[in-house]
Amino acid sequence: MTKVFFLDAAGTLFDVRGSVGEVYQKLANSFGVTVDSEQLNAGFFQSFVDSNPMAFPGRELAKIPQLEFEWWQAVCANAFQRAGVFNQFSDFPKFFVELYAHFATAEPWFVYPDVFPALNKWQQQGIELAVVSNFDSRIYAVLKALNLAEYFTSVTISTEVGAAKPDSQIFTAALQKHNCTAENVLHIGDSFKADYCGAKNAGLNAIWLNRQQEKIDSRKLNLTDSQKVEEFPSLDFI
Repeated sequence: MTKVFFLDAAGTLFDVRGSVGEVYQKLANSFGVTVDSEQLNAGFFQSFVDSNPMAFPGRELAKIPQLEFEWWQAVCANAFQRAGVFNQFSDFPKFFVELYAHFATAEPWFVYPDVFPALNKWQQQGIELAVVSNFDSRIYAVLKALNLAEYFTSVTISTEVGAAKPDSQIFTAALQKHNCTAENVLHIGDSFKADYCGAKNAGLNAIWLNRQQEKIDSRKLNLTDSQKVEEFPSLDFI
């Protein structure tokens, strides 16, 4: 009997309103920079994919927030460079300070409509809830701003653990915060590789929250067994 549910954060509980490109564009406009939001969004995701995982093994916990800031600043700068407008900024560091702070508020995010009903149902059933995410330390402020924080007894993030999903180390770190074994935990997340495969390979039960109805080639599954992938389009079905 599953006693604990681990949930991913961005893409599972909440997501960006519109697109990252639109949020970036709006603030960039206030700094006198004109850019196409779709081009900027494409540049952001390519920059994000090309970056190393956001984890800083062996680094002091006190230095993590600054390392996170620098990691995101590099991703953001690269996105504007790919969009061909980086040189329009007269003061990019000032712009980025505002942008970074903006994403620690509720304004750029929305909570998926199936989230609160599911969290309330599970909480009433006595299931312990926790967040396991590759987000940065702004997650604490975001969860609070979105009225989600009260549902979770623990939050485990890649930057504090020093390992990012699908690395099993982050799941192990989360398990240590709860009085249970891996087989009594269900992890739910929107990334097939990071959440589903990562959790399964760490010995947890897992459900792929396939909100975008992505198709995967079953012949390329990176799992320790060949069982059918458990997936649902929303939390309503879990």
